[in-house]
Amino acid sequence: MPVRIIDRQQEFTTASRAKAGVQPRTLEVFDDFGVIDRMLKAGTQRLPFRRLLLDQVISEVVPYEDKEPRPDAPYRRMLYVRQNDVEQILRDPLGESGCEVERGTTLTGFTQTDASVVAKLEGPAGTEEVEVEYMVGCDGGASFVRKRLGIKFQGATDESQKMYVGDVEVEGLPDDAWYQWYDLQRGLLLLCPLSGSREWQIQASASPGPDGVFPPPSLEALQAAVDRVSGMDIKLSNPTWLSVTKKNVRMADSLRSGRVLIAGDAAHVHPFAGALGANTGVQDAYNLGWKLARVIRDGADQSLLYTFQEERLPIAEWTLRTSLSSADKIAQAVIGGTGGAEKGLTEETNQLGLNYRDSSLSWNRAAGAGEASGVRAGDRAPDSPLPDGTRLFDVFRGPHTTLLGLGADCREAVAHVQSAAVTGLRTLEIAERPETYGYTEDTLVLVRPDGYVGLVAAGDDGAAVLAYLDFLQTPQAPQTGRAAVAAGEEVSTP
Repeated sequence: MPVRIIDRQQEFTTASRAKAGVQPRTLEVFDDFGVIDRMLKAGTQRLPFRRLLLDQVISEVVPYEDKEPRPDAPYRRMLYVRQNDVEQILRDPLGESGCEVERGTTLTGFTQTDASVVAKLEGPAGTEEVEVEYMVGCDGGASFVRKRLGIKFQGATDESQKMYVGDVEVEGLPDDAWYQWYDLQRGLLLLCPLSGSREWQIQASASPGPDGVFPPPSLEALQAAVDRVSGMDIKLSNPTWLSVTKKNVRMADSLRSGRVLIAGDAAHVHPFAGALGANTGVQDAYNLGWKLARVIRDGADQSLLYTFQEERLPIAEWTLRTSLSSADKIAQAVIGGTGGAEKGLTEETNQLGLNYRDSSLSWNRAAGAGEASGVRAGDRAPDSPLPDGTRLFDVFRGPHTTLLGLGADCREAVAHVQSAAVTGLRTLEIAERPETYGYTEDTLVLVRPDGYVGLVAAGDDGAAVLAYLDFLQTPQAPQTGRAAVAAGEEVSTP
């Protein structure tokens, strides 16, 4: 589809920002985009967490070091890579498809009707009005789009706890670990080398001045924090990015108003514990992209877009809850002297277990499909090696829907679906059911373009597949209420 992406920045950022701890599920998304090799090369999956008290090392661990690849999950370790490198790697195939990010272009206003959105833009060429079918605001926690739509951003902001963050060069430490000081008297200090760069990201407790006001971030303030917390001869220099963060836990009560939608930080913000922020934003867009394509390009009813909110608001709620839990685990470990940031990284935070089982797009139509022993509709579709040396992820790669016939008795049903000549559908028959799917009977599995299972049906039920594909064209809007994460609820914060 033709797409315009605007960014008000004049130049692309060179800041590490979220330091891009890319979780395994997001690595699978990047595999689907065909950029996984570049991503892995740009970062590292082995980063020791070295905890110190002043100049004494008190512990060292490597998170996820024991998480070897499995047949169902080739990526089980987090990737540490600069966010600006991730963005560049994603922009390259975007440019190859004919879309360049329009820098120095700001959205100043918009209106919408039942048929279109008219956006007002200020850019290098002046003022412009552009009419589009849909608009998506991915414009951060202070989202202009969200505010203009009047969508509530429920939760809380704690102005009393602030941290300095920045990219600097460091002398006095070998760049072989992420150095972490959690000192209950002197404060917090984290120094992380950035892969492929001379720079380090620093995070340090900010201290208010005598007047109670936090001074702006500066090299001097960061150096003072290093001297106070580490007591070591560590020198900072050449800051290329400095900022300040505060505890902000908020979630939008809606992700859509008419033909305008929001995603990423515009829809949810939370503590960085657990490394979920950018990952959840990527997965928001991954969920929304194929649905917009079906509506705009393939003529599906726009009610399909209701399922973006139906599926992603519960994930946003989970993200806030999990990041707060991760922060609590880290705090408890620090107070108890049993660990640090690694306590916030769990099997849950790798996001491989997230699912859409309660979605109106998840159909279990096979006997026993609701049992826990096998993959269910709404689950992430597992990988598996194939007899020809390829993998299921190779088959899924791309924007198509995939029908798997798992077992020899699926052949007739697959042929029945093929005879319908459905656009954008790829089929694959596997004579022996993959162990990674856990089925005891021959089964049809329909995998959505975003790698989640939409339908599980009996091996001879090709009609169920065609009914599901037809439903994607004209879905019914899901009921409000819990599907929208009880829109009136506020997110509680400790």
